[in-house]
Amino acid sequence: MQETDFAKRWFVGPWLALLGLKLWLASRLPLFVDEAFYWQEGRHLAWAYSDLPGLTAWLARIGDGLGDGTLALRLPFLAIAAAIPWLVVRLAARELDPKAGWQAGTLALLLPLAGTMGLLAVPDVPLLLATLLCLDAGARLLRRVDAFAALELALGLVIGGLTHYRFAAVIAVGFCALLVLRDGRAALRDRRVWIALAAGALAWLPLVLWNLDNADAGLRFQLVDRHPWSFSGAGVRLGRMQLLLATPLLLLAMVVAAWRGWRDGRPAARYLAASGSMIVLGFLLLGFFADRERVSFHWPLPGYLALLPLVPAVLSGWPRGWRIATWATAAVGLGAVLGYYAVASVPSWRAQTASRNFHPTNFAGWRELDAAVRDALATMPADTRLLAGNFKIGAELGFARDDAGIAVLEHPLNDKHGRAPQLALWGISHASRATLGDGPLLLVASSSDARFRELLAHYHALCRQVGPLPPPRVLNIDHGRQRFLLFAIPRGIRSGACTAPALAFLDAPVAGKAVAGGFEVSGWAFKDGVGLRGVEVMLDGRVVAQARYGETNPGVTGYWKDSNDRNHPNVYFRARVEGAQPGARWLGLRLHGADGSVEDWPEQKIEVR
Repeated sequence: MQETDFAKRWFVGPWLALLGLKLWLASRLPLFVDEAFYWQEGRHLAWAYSDLPGLTAWLARIGDGLGDGTLALRLPFLAIAAAIPWLVVRLAARELDPKAGWQAGTLALLLPLAGTMGLLAVPDVPLLLATLLCLDAGARLLRRVDAFAALELALGLVIGGLTHYRFAAVIAVGFCALLVLRDGRAALRDRRVWIALAAGALAWLPLVLWNLDNADAGLRFQLVDRHPWSFSGAGVRLGRMQLLLATPLLLLAMVVAAWRGWRDGRPAARYLAASGSMIVLGFLLLGFFADRERVSFHWPLPGYLALLPLVPAVLSGWPRGWRIATWATAAVGLGAVLGYYAVASVPSWRAQTASRNFHPTNFAGWRELDAAVRDALATMPADTRLLAGNFKIGAELGFARDDAGIAVLEHPLNDKHGRAPQLALWGISHASRATLGDGPLLLVASSSDARFRELLAHYHALCRQVGPLPPPRVLNIDHGRQRFLLFAIPRGIRSGACTAPALAFLDAPVAGKAVAGGFEVSGWAFKDGVGLRGVEVMLDGRVVAQARYGETNPGVTGYWKDSNDRNHPNVYFRARVEGAQPGARWLGLRLHGADGSVEDWPEQKIEVR
């Protein structure tokens, strides 16, 4: 009993501390782009949407009704996430022993992705709740079929069916796990279980009807369009990330727990081992064939939670040093993920990661963009209409401005994330200026949402939709890692050759390279429609050299065949910087257009010795 009380204290204390920390972080962390779109869906309440069933949007609407700001929006998700470790405790304590229950709950707190759940208003939160309810109900059914277990199963199935297409994998695995157990097969013969299954099936009806009404657009996106369905070795990298986020020693303990659980005489232990291992292995295998462009490292998380109740028994047999190391590495992993969110929430910290692959780009710059948009609109006619370049910008500005109906241009990103059909249903998606009327527009676009080699084609697509682009107001966030372009478009439909923002590239020095206090800078730059009249070199935001612009470089012209800049092939530049102070410096360019425009190009980090 004393050991159980000790384990309980070590659960309740960290649970309270983590909840307080997440509430603080959730109030400071800028809105992630997907959260903004779920907020927008919540402002257009429906049974189902192009990307998901309705529950995530409904929860976002509840949070939106609780108050203004990101914390209010996230409160329902934080509340659900706070309950998840308690469900793990209840399941493990009932089926194994009370001490193991509290320890499993603590592990659920420390497991990095589970411990940070609720910080974002995303569907994974109710999806985990649904998974645990179904796991708990399944374990109860192995003991005895009763009304409570059937109701819990029905509740879990309904929540899952209203949350995400991915819950179908949880249903399939849970059903298979029951089939392989004698007690599970006996439970499946009870009509109350089938009534629960029928209730769960009905939860998919809104999604089915939405797809029937919209040419299976959501189903095609989730099962066909986003997946190559061809083998790729990139699955190794994805699988490594999925496993690493479980932390190495805890992952090893889960592997041992699954191995032992399959051979355990207790039906519940075998059920949890079967469910957890099949979910984890299934998603690891799927990573070799499925979507490799969007985030999917969180997919195996329901499987990890299913295995956690079995882990305390494994840890009890390990030497004390290994037990401590397992708990410590899990805590370090949780701290690393929380640290990532902390960095994303503090602009000065976030800017320091601009040269790193883990820069939190989708959190960056939305508040600054909103301020820039307000400033720009203040100088434009009162009837100016705001126009977003893609769904991300439309949703984020919509949240900031409390306007869920901001017009959005057609963009490949809308299709890539399955949001284009929904924007069309809301009537806010536009393919051309003709559908927007002839009033003034403030177009807010992003150069960060297209690959560099596709950037010119992206600008040309903007020209086809709204006409030649006026000189942009450039907003570089975190040294240009997130880059927005604001175009004040006057009344009337304009025609003519595409005038686009400038493109540039630094050949030397190479990003991250060490240079002396005096060093050479070279590269190329051009601007469709009007051309460039000059290039300045900047260091830490200050002009330090005037480049010689206009050298011949046929290679640039040959690569950018669609460019209409008349300066081609004379678009190369060179400069020399003298007297640079030692240390890490940010090297950038200021591009002067022949039309008087001035555009600062994203900076790259160099080391001056």
